[in-house]
Amino acid sequence: MIDRLRARLTRAPAEGWLSLFFVAILAVTVAWSLDDAALVLGRGDWTDLLAWTALGGVAAGFVGARVGWNRPVAHLVGATFAALIVPVLVGSVIQPQGSLAERYAATAWSVVNAVIDFAVRGLPVTRETGHYLLFLGLLCWANGQFAASAVFRHGRPIGPIIVLGAVLVANMSTTAHDQIWFIVLFTVASLSLLTRLHALEERATWIRRRIGDPAVVGSLYLRGGTIFIIAAVFLALTLTVSAHSAPLAGFWEDAKPGLVEISQWLQRIIPAAPDSKSLGVPSFGAQVSIGGIWSTTNTPALEIIRPPGDTDKLYWRATAYDTFTLNGWTTAVATSDDRPADTPILGGTLDAIPPSAARTVTSFRIIPQTSLLHVAFSPIDPQSIDRATTLNLNGADGFFQSIAIDKGETYTLTAALPTERDIPGGLTMNRLRAAGTNYPPGITARYLAVPDGAMGPAARKLLADLQARGRAAGRTTPYDLAKAIVDEFHDSQKYSYETNVLGVCEQESSIVECFAAHKRGYCEHFASTMAILLRRAAIPARLVEGFLPGDLDPATGREEIRTGGSHAWVEVYFPGYGWQMFDPTGGDVSQVEPLPEGSVVPLATVGPRPSFAGGADDGRVPNEGSGGPRGTGGAGTTGGSSGPGMIVAAVLLLVAVLALAFLAWRRGPRGATNPDAVYASVTGIARRFGFGPRPTQTAYEYATALGDVLPAVRPELQTVAAAKVEVAYGRRTLGDDRLRALRSSYRRLRVALLRLAFRRRDRARMRRG
Repeated sequence: MIDRLRARLTRAPAEGWLSLFFVAILAVTVAWSLDDAALVLGRGDWTDLLAWTALGGVAAGFVGARVGWNRPVAHLVGATFAALIVPVLVGSVIQPQGSLAERYAATAWSVVNAVIDFAVRGLPVTRETGHYLLFLGLLCWANGQFAASAVFRHGRPIGPIIVLGAVLVANMSTTAHDQIWFIVLFTVASLSLLTRLHALEERATWIRRRIGDPAVVGSLYLRGGTIFIIAAVFLALTLTVSAHSAPLAGFWEDAKPGLVEISQWLQRIIPAAPDSKSLGVPSFGAQVSIGGIWSTTNTPALEIIRPPGDTDKLYWRATAYDTFTLNGWTTAVATSDDRPADTPILGGTLDAIPPSAARTVTSFRIIPQTSLLHVAFSPIDPQSIDRATTLNLNGADGFFQSIAIDKGETYTLTAALPTERDIPGGLTMNRLRAAGTNYPPGITARYLAVPDGAMGPAARKLLADLQARGRAAGRTTPYDLAKAIVDEFHDSQKYSYETNVLGVCEQESSIVECFAAHKRGYCEHFASTMAILLRRAAIPARLVEGFLPGDLDPATGREEIRTGGSHAWVEVYFPGYGWQMFDPTGGDVSQVEPLPEGSVVPLATVGPRPSFAGGADDGRVPNEGSGGPRGTGGAGTTGGSSGPGMIVAAVLLLVAVLALAFLAWRRGPRGATNPDAVYASVTGIARRFGFGPRPTQTAYEYATALGDVLPAVRPELQTVAAAKVEVAYGRRTLGDDRLRALRSSYRRLRVALLRLAFRRRDRARMRRG
């Protein structure tokens, strides 16, 4: 039997060995195209395995057809070999120094981790790459196996040519690389294979009908087909260079909305390619991948009707992101809430406008010029819309992400614009400098996170230099650092605004480190770097995307926004004022108007500072008694007789204040209970006493470890940890009973955690785990 199989495999197939060569060229060309696109984080060397997997698929399909196995058995055997070989090849990328078994296990664990990220943890994206490499490898294997089986089992080349050609064209349409020669090679191989199989079919017909010399007719078909292929390819290349017709332009315009949604879905599953080609339309979705090219069209996007005479340059915000993924941004815990027409957009959320902030209410009529935009646009901050909308949030009752609205629908938006005047709650440089750092727990929990690997040596040095300059100049407030970063990035002698940075950031794991090192990029690079630098300095910041100010006619109030004005910038949180925008992008792209300097304002304190002395407006002079002569000091009648009483009163007042402070501390912050904020507050309090969680600890592990130090509140710690995990990872909504239990546990913990100040001996033991 083995001899018979060997004879079948070594005997030339009826289609000829040249046909096998052309089938291999078809499969390998598609693999080369995918490899050239560097689809996995821009690492072209990672996808070098695709050509080998394509050849493996061709071999499996050819052998299955030649040995005479039926189709199910042949494909099952080929799939089995693919399941054994492709993971090992992928493992050579993930763990190149490992044995065959270790490489296979590395691929398996990478895929399992990706599934856990999506299905168990509920993460919007995954940082794993093995699952994507495995998918590409199996795709190339399947292409080769399908093509070889169809040609050598059924003699039908049309199916493989259509399927593999569709994969090739789809890949070419998504990459910025010039792959014209791949389509030329694929076309030549396809036409040659068609010609050979057609000649073989005609030759068989002549033999069957006994007419003429079959060899002559076969030779004629091959020679004529070769001349036709050469002429067709030459003319096609000529037309490619000179032709300007776009017969499919209408089709692509109609297909763009669907393609935008597909691209948003794919960004969750696969890592971004730095040089992927943009559709020319900003997606403004739940996540954004930052590649090597910033490419948009310049078609009309919005027409905005503003009050006549209004000349303010307004940025039009579409989306805000809270989580940095090293090569993009996303929404960590995406939730949504329907908003009826003319109701407060941000009401009941953690992003509500602070009551102390001075705002000017203005209405705008917004007319979308394209059906591709599915979000509402607003300056900071939207108040209401005259249409039913869906508010997308970061976390339950959390922070603004976007406002979903029906595509192409005109709407009237009411927004609360910051008042840039030197009045209480108004925006000036000095008032923002004096805002302080008394951030709400929800803000710090969500907008201070910096993932591992986000900052390398260049980014850390950049931040250290900026902070050192600020200390030397006496400018150390959060506003000063934010402004210093903007001024630094606007220096055209140091930083270059470029919309094409292909090949610049391929070796760094983070676009922030890449930009800090190479100082080249576009708006998303500038803004991402600023946001992460601020977060590392303990200043809440987030990335925002939308449109730059458009062409405004102040006389009519009409402003035209074009898709080429899509942009990314940064919002920084200031206590008492809310989110304030900064545009760090250089190259004269930024259109932010400077704030007025304003009068000097005392720096805000973390909490109220009680004063026991009379104020300047009470009509008394310091150190003066109410009835004694001026200048007598303690020798007067009032001072001498009431001194002990004043001391007792001061002590009693101090005790009362401390008691009130203790009760306020125990009660905790008011407002809606947010499990993320509660957990962040608990860990923050414990961290101040040296009992913070280790980076590798889960919420449950940390609660267990802290419960060993404070066994009296172990149930409360477990309650908080369970709520955190269920909401953040399980994406559940807690009921009223669970929220009441969470609030009760939080109140007890705020008091019990103070005992950690006296548990110094347990600190080292807990750190060791």
